[in-house]
Amino acid sequence: MEVVNAVGRRKAAVARVFVKQGEGNITINKRDLKVYFPSPLLQYVVLQPLNKLGVVSNYDININLNGGGYNGQAEAARLGIARALVKINPEDKSALRAEGFMTRDSRIVERKKPGRPKARKRFQFSKR
Repeated sequence: MEVVNAVGRRKAAVARVFVKQGEGNITINKRDLKVYFPSPLLQYVVLQPLNKLGVVSNYDININLNGGGYNGQAEAARLGIARALVKINPEDKSALRAEGFMTRDSRIVERKKPGRPKARKRFQFSKR
């Protein structure tokens, strides 16, 4: 099996995912998954599509992550992995979609407006 690639995005984070047949090694920016994401919760988020299909030990995954924070990066990696798994086996798409792993979460930060301190916050109103 050749290398299958996919892209996952979330907020400002972009994950380029490369999946090939292997024994379950996950490398993110040339570091191990457990080193890059020390939090067990974020490791769980990245592995969700693999755990859902039960193929954690079947593939070696190399991920290039940039932009965003750690939570956005983890969710971008999850989307990229899910998209790559569907390229490998299209029958898995319905199972991954049911869990919400195929949907790109399009929520991003709202821009700051002029004359205001943040996007929606106003300066304090003074009557006198």
